[in-house]
Amino acid sequence: MNATVQDYNNSQSDSDKEICNQLAIIINENLPDAENKIWHAHPVWFLDGNPIVGYSKLKNNVRLLFWSGQSFEEEKLANEGSFKAAEFRYTSVEQIIKEDLERWITKARAIQWDYKNIVKRKGVLERLK
Repeated sequence: MNATVQDYNNSQSDSDKEICNQLAIIINENLPDAENKIWHAHPVWFLDGNPIVGYSKLKNNVRLLFWSGQSFEEEKLANEGSFKAAEFRYTSVEQIIKEDLERWITKARAIQWDYKNIVKRKGVLERLK
């Protein structure tokens, strides 16, 4: 795991640290070719410079975010923001269902919107895959 991501995880409360570590392990296993770094103060995984998945500590939970998640057609993912992102919020590590997360990551690789160039396109998203 990226050392800065491990530092982020280690800075969380015990229960949130457990959630973050488990998410990072599963994401790393399923996106071994992704670049992983702290971006806007949170762990994010990128494919070819495009953000794919990340997580962040919110007040009462840990939010897992898929930048193109609204296109996955997954009931458990909630729409987030005005673009194509979708999220799932965890309050305990027991809520992490590995099969769901692996399926979402597979879809994240196959379905991508071009967030890397969103500024250049003045807020217009184009589908990559």
